[in-house]
Amino acid sequence: MSIDNTELRDRYWQKTRNLTILVLGLWVFFSLIIPALVGSLNSMTFLGFPLGFYMIAQGSLIAFVVIIWFQNWRQDAIDDEFGFGEES
Repeated sequence: MSIDNTELRDRYWQKTRNLTILVLGLWVFFSLIIPALVGSLNSMTFLGFPLGFYMIAQGSLIAFVVIIWFQNWRQDAIDDEFGFGEES
């Protein structure tokens, strides 16, 4: 394997690793931090529900779907940038 290919592969995995760390950080925030703050969030309301309850029941699920979409969108862009994308 040539040096150029090794450098290209290293940059690809660096971007992929950074994306994974970001996604895991967001996942931790919405699955662990928000539930830990539910007591203080319940002092506010959203659509007539306590905000903490809403964030646990609906908000976190919406956030997880958005996180999955974002990760797939960014990973496709990274794959295309380095020539690993699917050809149409």
